[in-house]
Amino acid sequence: MTTRFLCIDLGDKRTGLAIGDDQTRLSVPLTVLEVPIAERGGEALIDALCRAMHEQFSPRASVELVFGLPLNMDDASEGPRAKVVRAFADRVGARLDPPRPIRFQDERLSSVDADWQMSRSGMTHRQKKQRRDALAAAAILRDYLASLGGGPEQRTMDSDD
Repeated sequence: MTTRFLCIDLGDKRTGLAIGDDQTRLSVPLTVLEVPIAERGGEALIDALCRAMHEQFSPRASVELVFGLPLNMDDASEGPRAKVVRAFADRVGARLDPPRPIRFQDERLSSVDADWQMSRSGMTHRQKKQRRDALAAAAILRDYLASLGGGPEQRTMDSDD
């Protein structure tokens, strides 16, 4: 059975989403949720994430969530923001029915990767800002899929391709 993945690049104002699976090993930017994490104590963002999951995956699909984990650049230690992500992931996990496995992937330099991908795109600053978080989520998911080992060469596909 194919396992599908929803990658979440959690942000204070915008949260990027990407999808992929363990068969093709491709990661595709999905969307950016423009829901502040502080809105209704995080519940508004959890609601939006649950809606996105229901729109993308059937209830019977094998789906795992991958959260980008902001590690420090000093040998990958965790700082205060990583604790926020872990706590938020726990809250999301508690809301999912059926329960889904939650994984974490180092997200260091994922925004740099997204900026590099858009550097020659011809997009305006506003357009880049709207896509950056979904592209960063796709980069995080690409790295997670690569960590699974085996399978085809890893690459990220832009949903506009």
